[in-house]
Amino acid sequence: MTSILAKKPKKMKLKGLKTLGQQLLSSRAHINNLPLLLGFISPSSPPPHVLESLLSLQSFFTTVLADLPPSQSSKKRRRIDDSAKQDPEFIYRTWLRSKFDEFVTLLIEVLISPDTEDALREIVLDSFMEFVKLGNGGSFYSSIYHKLLRSIVNSPTPVDFLSELLALKYFKYIDVRYFTFISLEKLSKALDTKDTAGDETAGGDGDSRSQSRESMELSICKIHYIISHIPPLEGNDGKSEYEMWSGSGLPSNEEHDKKKLSKAQKAEDKGWKAEKQTNTVLSPASIAKKMKLKFTKAWISFLRLPIPVNVYKEVLATLHQAVIPHLSNPIILCVMALSSLFILMTQHGLEYPNFYEKLYALLSPSIFMAKHRAKFFQLLDSCLKSPLLPAYLAAAFAKKLSRLSICVPPSGELVIIALIHNLLRRHPSINCLVHKEDGDENEEDKNDSGSEKRPGFDHFNSEESNPIKSNAMRSSLWEIDTLRHHYCPPVSRFVLSLENDLTVRSKTTEMDIKDFSSGSYATIFGDEIRRRVKQVPLAFYKATPTSLFPESDFCGWTFKYEGSNEIKEQKTVEEDDASTKRQRIEC
Repeated sequence: MTSILAKKPKKMKLKGLKTLGQQLLSSRAHINNLPLLLGFISPSSPPPHVLESLLSLQSFFTTVLADLPPSQSSKKRRRIDDSAKQDPEFIYRTWLRSKFDEFVTLLIEVLISPDTEDALREIVLDSFMEFVKLGNGGSFYSSIYHKLLRSIVNSPTPVDFLSELLALKYFKYIDVRYFTFISLEKLSKALDTKDTAGDETAGGDGDSRSQSRESMELSICKIHYIISHIPPLEGNDGKSEYEMWSGSGLPSNEEHDKKKLSKAQKAEDKGWKAEKQTNTVLSPASIAKKMKLKFTKAWISFLRLPIPVNVYKEVLATLHQAVIPHLSNPIILCVMALSSLFILMTQHGLEYPNFYEKLYALLSPSIFMAKHRAKFFQLLDSCLKSPLLPAYLAAAFAKKLSRLSICVPPSGELVIIALIHNLLRRHPSINCLVHKEDGDENEEDKNDSGSEKRPGFDHFNSEESNPIKSNAMRSSLWEIDTLRHHYCPPVSRFVLSLENDLTVRSKTTEMDIKDFSSGSYATIFGDEIRRRVKQVPLAFYKATPTSLFPESDFCGWTFKYEGSNEIKEQKTVEEDDASTKRQRIEC
């Protein structure tokens, strides 16, 4: 033993290295062999030595990892009293935890090193993913997996073979995809923050800024490669079963509740815990929903980065098939694309004949609940500002917004009123929609049989995606008139602004959409309670009411009352019968 320890790690033969591993696995007395074996996990070590050390260390840590405390950087690390810190067993396990963290770091160095052979890199990746599978008490070890992806993305050299291995062998597992999306979202946000900070401190050396830009572009290319090689979720019907890498599956919504359990609750029967864990397994439909949400967040975070031109070309070529159909809310991407198209059309002379048709198709009730609705409504108002906009287009947008006012919350109705106000003021030719009556229809309003349409018939086709064919000019804004009786006072007050003659531009002004685009129930309620009211409608009574409803509300109705009133009615009936008998006798 002493002869083996006396040798330098680099000069040790493979047979002696194997002996170190066997001794480590046989008894705790040989625990000092652990640092020696870790010394061979290095890109500069011979591949056979790395492989032999890896096999011994993997066998050792697999058996003891479940009993180790959390790492120093883990958020799950609990506060430990001084007596426990002085316990020799605790000190031993804490030391083992530090060595395992060192082991993980060394494995990542071997994986991302350009000097590592491809065959060895594949074996090391398989061993690493085994710890990801089992290293967190049987659950997916997301922290070390995130550390691996972060090292791949931030590596100064390309690691194409490692990314290919990861995609080829492990992206078929649904939980690996899930945590990959989470890590890529975090890495994209970190790069975005780094880019913003770099722009604010751009007064440094030009060479350093250039190197930083090249490093960021390389990282963005790596993120794009990984996120684009994650296969789309099969079985969107929510009925297909998904293959998991870790036996615990995806985290459920109850994990946050488990952290708040008291000590008494944590000490319950193990069988009960096992039964509860079995019952909280997510269904395929829940998995599909969670995956779509993580997919959306990862892609949106990536698309906000300063993507290089070559990556942009690849993204735009596959975005409509590989990304948009799988987003939880595609309107977010539509808003981002709308902003770019508007700049290209107004500042760079881009001709896009289907622009207004695509914009018209975006008008749906869901847009009023979208996260980026404020930006969308401001862009919508800017796109409809041109005085050269044809009357049929202005009428189509006004009528579509008017129809949406029936099924959106009050905050959305305020935005709709402001948008229609601006449309009527900018385009006087569509003011006929405000004052049109049934008698204004012409011969075109007759159907195929020659008979006229019934009174109150609306020619507007709300299901038509083409604004030209929507027949908006033959309709009216009758939906806006119903808002005069809306239950929300701000809506019923604001709609009165459309009663003014908006064709007189000198006496009216445009509405600022920004003031209404971010509204909600909370903002409306806050504005209403801060509003000073001069007169308040009240009901006055000269005397205290004896009933909930007055008799005038029920004309022609009679009611029988219990108690004394019933007795009075009975006496009245008896007196009437007696008088009738007297009349008969007298006769």
